[in-house]
Amino acid sequence: MKSLAYYDGKIGAPEELTIPFNDRSHFFGDGVYDATVSGNHQPYLLQEHLDRFYTSAQALDIKIGMSKADLHALIIHLDQQVEGNAHFVYWQVTRGCDTRNHAYADTMTGKLWVMIRPKKLSDPSIPVKLITLEDTRFLHCNLKTLNLLPSVMASQKAEKAGAFEAVLYRGDVVTECAHSNVSILKDGVLRTHPSDRFILRGIARMRLIEACYRLGILVEERAFTLSELMEADEVIVTSSTNFCLHASHINGIPVGGQDAHRLSAIEHEVIQEYLAFTGCKSILD
Repeated sequence: MKSLAYYDGKIGAPEELTIPFNDRSHFFGDGVYDATVSGNHQPYLLQEHLDRFYTSAQALDIKIGMSKADLHALIIHLDQQVEGNAHFVYWQVTRGCDTRNHAYADTMTGKLWVMIRPKKLSDPSIPVKLITLEDTRFLHCNLKTLNLLPSVMASQKAEKAGAFEAVLYRGDVVTECAHSNVSILKDGVLRTHPSDRFILRGIARMRLIEACYRLGILVEERAFTLSELMEADEVIVTSSTNFCLHASHINGIPVGGQDAHRLSAIEHEVIQEYLAFTGCKSILD
């Protein structure tokens, strides 16, 4: 199949499946999600994404009616049925179905969703443009909840500005992007916001940090400012669906381009790990 969907035990094309009206995602965005990419029918770092998924659900008292091992097997099974070699793999759990009420029954079991579709990965050799926006989200940024309206609006503003992403900030401190993490290289040091409640602990961000360690590049997990962002030698955007991209412009102003050697080494290290994991010959397969 070109794309495949799963909802609460039912499997079909995304346009074929229907969701009950009383699913709490419709009223409250009451759920959590995670996502990765698949190459050669191998979902990349699936176990790490599942660990984060179950942690997010537990933090919000959402009960997943399937073990981690069974969900792992289900995602792999579904991915093998989708055409093509590169896929976007997405799954979420909503708290369940019940008459609309803000409070919920403790006995409620979550409804599991999975969606897999073809997706080509971005070419890391092509720089991207960014914009900056004030971070007005609530203080659960560390959980991948379905309450994504602020990120949707930020992404739309970036789209209209001809940019790839929106870099968010609180006061003068950069947090993350609308749906990515952002880090900087300055004087040979990678700086990235610490893993706290203001950012999602991005799995691609962690691979970036580990790649820097292997390359002998010093890493500082500390907050940095908008001024530091604009003055960085390189600006790096990481996500599970685009891995490691670098910026050429922010708000129309040229940035980066000052540490191409380290940047190239980092991008190569991150990509080679993906290729080794999936068995793909090229990231653009």
